[in-house]
Amino acid sequence: MTASPAKAVLSTRALNRATLARQLLLSRAAMPAVDAVEHVVGLQAQNTKPPYYQLFARLEGFDPEELSGLMASRDVVRIVTMRSTIHTHTADDCLTLRPLVQPARDRELNTFRKGLVGVDLDRLAALSRDLVEERPRTMTELRDALLKEWPDADPFALAVAARCKLPLVQVTPRGLWGRSGQVALTTAEHWLGRPSEPAPATPDATVLRYLAAFGPASVKDMQVWAGLTRLREAFERLRPRLLTFSDENGIELFDLPEAPRPAEDTPAPPRFLPEFDNLLLSHADRSRVVPPAYRLRVWNTNAYYRSLLVDGFTAGIWRMDETKDSATLTIEALGTFTRAQRAEIAEEGERMLGTMASADRHDIRFAPLGI
Repeated sequence: MTASPAKAVLSTRALNRATLARQLLLSRAAMPAVDAVEHVVGLQAQNTKPPYYQLFARLEGFDPEELSGLMASRDVVRIVTMRSTIHTHTADDCLTLRPLVQPARDRELNTFRKGLVGVDLDRLAALSRDLVEERPRTMTELRDALLKEWPDADPFALAVAARCKLPLVQVTPRGLWGRSGQVALTTAEHWLGRPSEPAPATPDATVLRYLAAFGPASVKDMQVWAGLTRLREAFERLRPRLLTFSDENGIELFDLPEAPRPAEDTPAPPRFLPEFDNLLLSHADRSRVVPPAYRLRVWNTNAYYRSLLVDGFTAGIWRMDETKDSATLTIEALGTFTRAQRAEIAEEGERMLGTMASADRHDIRFAPLGI
């Protein structure tokens, strides 16, 4: 018998540079915001501002009003998709990715089954659709209306069930730059004026898109990103079209043959990432971006802090405080910055303040955040 050839091993730094290149973080890309949203397969959007910061870190000359305009025109929307979390997606991806991850939303319902005893979920979905398509409803309004139909059910479970059963988008002005608005929901089909696509027979096309945006990656990496299980079969079908590597722990990684894999010494400029940036959430092993020694420094029980990348890896956390007259960027180093790194960080920080802060007076401080 002939032994199988050993797979090439990709170091942590090599994985870092490859992933940063796919994520448009090695150098800013000159592309429209809508194309970037599609390329990275959506922007994590648990809060309203992070998508804007994600695009600022990735695009040359990004203006927040560009993304805001796309939301106003309904070319992009806010909807629960991967990992049962809100993402900003293009309209096309909204109508295709949500059906793909629907099995995960169905599993999520099991968590609330005790509060849904006696509830006909198909009827709940039909009633909820009628309600939110009549006019956008808040979760409280939706819950209260459903409670009239099922008074013995758990109110919160009823509202979550509607969100799981239906592709509900958050309507504007929620999410617009410089605007505020409570969460109000309607169906994606109603908001976009066209039907959702049927769930694909296989996830193969999305596997290829995931690798283009986050590869090289393992099967488990994509399962973590998508919130789906049993994706091994799709990777095996695609194996003849893919390259395979190993990481330093012997985990098999898949990748697209034509995808960029820069040298591990490729310069990586400082980048300020918002909380929940997908770069930090889309792999089972996050050491390609977050050094193990800092893992607990950038995460608490509820959320990621805003992260600063230096030489491609998480090296600090940050906060921006704004008043009517000034904006202050405070940066806490997790280790030690060299003088040259501090200068580069300050330059990138000033660039961010100039675009993302409304005040004209800026201040940058290197100090503990007190968190």
